[in-house]
Amino acid sequence: MMSFSRSLKFTCLSAALVLGACTHKQEAVNTAPPPAPPPAPSAPAPVTSSILPGSAEDFRVNVGDTVHFGYNEYSIQDTDKSILGRQAAWLAKYPAVRVSVEGHADERGTREYNLALGARRANAVKEYLVSQGVSTGRVETVSYGKERPICTESNEGCWAQNRRGVTIVTGGANS
Repeated sequence: MMSFSRSLKFTCLSAALVLGACTHKQEAVNTAPPPAPPPAPSAPAPVTSSILPGSAEDFRVNVGDTVHFGYNEYSIQDTDKSILGRQAAWLAKYPAVRVSVEGHADERGTREYNLALGARRANAVKEYLVSQGVSTGRVETVSYGKERPICTESNEGCWAQNRRGVTIVTGGANS
């Protein structure tokens, strides 16, 4: 019986130790600080551009250099007055800049007729810029008629693209 009693005692003692260890087990204490909350979204970083202010590229990209005309017309359309207004404002900001206004026509009509129409378109752009305060001496005009199309298909979509006045920076710009 003694062996049973020792065995029983040993088993009871082992069980008590195991149970005692379980009931007195301490939870690990986390001493690390709680994780920081994610940063709040901020305003996007400003976009930096490689375009130099006051340059010909600045004029072309940020202001707009082209206006369009109706078939056989040379009057400035209301939709293009805002572009020419921006051009005049830009030219006022950079008073040393000189420009040339190119007049273009579509392929229809004779070479001579389209050269004359291109000249009227270029002069209409120049007159609008001058009416907005740009000195007449800073603006030259040239007509290319139908000689420099940007679209060569024979359809109204292409012809409309070719009926244009383009303002080109020719001098005095930042480079």
